[in-house]
Amino acid sequence: MNKKYILAFVAAMMLATGCEKDLEQTNPNQQTSATFWQSQDDAIKGVNAAYQTLIIDGGYMRSTPLLLDTRGDDIKSNSPWDQMYNSGRFALNTGNDAIYGWAFGAYYEGVSKANQVLDFVPKIAMDQAVKDRVLGQAYFLRGLYFYHLVNLFGNVMLPTTSVKSTADFYVKQSTAEEGWAQVISDLKKASELLPVSYDNVAGPDKGQTGRATKGAALGFLGKAYLFTKKYTEAATQFKAVIDLGVYDLMPNYRDNFTEVAENNKESLFEVQFSRDAGGKDMNWGGEPAPGWGAVSGRAITYGPRGFGWTDVQPTRSVFNEFLVEKTAAGKDDPRLEATIFYNKPGGMKLYGKDFATFYTNPNDLNDLFCRKYENDETKADEFDWRSGINERILRYADILLMYAECLNETGQTAQAYQYIQRVRSRVGLPNLATTKPNMTAAQMRDQLAHERLLEFCLEGHRFDDIRRWGWLQDATKLAELKLRDPEFNTYQAGREFYPIPQREINTNPGVKQNAGY
Repeated sequence: MNKKYILAFVAAMMLATGCEKDLEQTNPNQQTSATFWQSQDDAIKGVNAAYQTLIIDGGYMRSTPLLLDTRGDDIKSNSPWDQMYNSGRFALNTGNDAIYGWAFGAYYEGVSKANQVLDFVPKIAMDQAVKDRVLGQAYFLRGLYFYHLVNLFGNVMLPTTSVKSTADFYVKQSTAEEGWAQVISDLKKASELLPVSYDNVAGPDKGQTGRATKGAALGFLGKAYLFTKKYTEAATQFKAVIDLGVYDLMPNYRDNFTEVAENNKESLFEVQFSRDAGGKDMNWGGEPAPGWGAVSGRAITYGPRGFGWTDVQPTRSVFNEFLVEKTAAGKDDPRLEATIFYNKPGGMKLYGKDFATFYTNPNDLNDLFCRKYENDETKADEFDWRSGINERILRYADILLMYAECLNETGQTAQAYQYIQRVRSRVGLPNLATTKPNMTAAQMRDQLAHERLLEFCLEGHRFDDIRRWGWLQDATKLAELKLRDPEFNTYQAGREFYPIPQREINTNPGVKQNAGY
């Protein structure tokens, strides 16, 4: 027997026997789940950590917006990175889980943190009102992470407690129906525990913006019902948000996508980014580090050519959709200029440059670039990767249009007009009841599809709408999508969901891959 091997074997045996007592000793300074959760301060730190997942790469720093955006007919990608290029073409494979796998892992990281809060905070002796708010936020965040998992991946695992033993380590795969039921359960509990605002609460969280509120929980609860075609239940939640009386549309549409008016009256929930918070390192994910910043990589990823990477761009079809209807004053819809950089007659500025003179190449001059969430009025370009613009993931305009959709689907088409018109009036569009009176439910569905496309272009809603409306299974609608965005030519049934990362299948017995992969 090799002498080196013998020595190693003997050393290992000594560690396993003679030092057994030492190995059983615990480091009194080491934090564990059992020792950390002692005080109200610990409870707040714990729920704060559950928010952190939102700002890492797998969350809204970069990956989540890409997964939500790239498959809509309002977005195209000619990125040199195959994962971005193939995402919108439904051509991802299970051997490479960059971007979608990062998001998958991030969501479960968030679920794990929320689960710890829900497991340990109830046992802490602390102010009951503060405790309720902490638990409400944990339910909201877990519901939000599960929402993304079910919405993007379909049949996923639903761990609802911290792992306590080997027997609990593997979580079985659930159906999408079970997933939505869990999302609804979590958001219901959140809506019962959360305050309308933190302005008038008593406690260390008083006046803190960015935390989940009752309106945010009700809004996402309504979306979960809407996505499962429970229109009556969804309408109840959206009406409850409206009746809170604390939300309204911002007069200036563009204020929803810059740092000028973050956490404004139109925003029900937004992911908080800042160039001034934390360190200077990018928050790619993994074990949290003290040098992490709290900045977004969206602006450079979506940035126009010469100012960012231009990995995604608006489609020509969505540009043309903006031109379908003029405002009451006979002008183009102002949301076009707030959404897209283009060679506008009369001129357009981007990052202090004139579009028509900066782009000397005819291909660039006639191209379209993303403007939402870009720092074009405050920075020279986006190449420092450090955008501080908050991601508004639920706006009041969405509540109004989703409520109108619920009214239409429950036989109240005439009542839907007023809620649609509030969104249209903000940008000066004429009265829909005058231009298109007495629409049928089917006509109203098409109108709402048009309204939602223009209002939420580049905000990650379009493909969700396409899928839940059943357009991918409708031969006529699918043909229209292919004309609007040739990336749909490679769509295959089942690929409306992203693949389950292969590493999850390899390590979790019984987990099956999504159909179509």
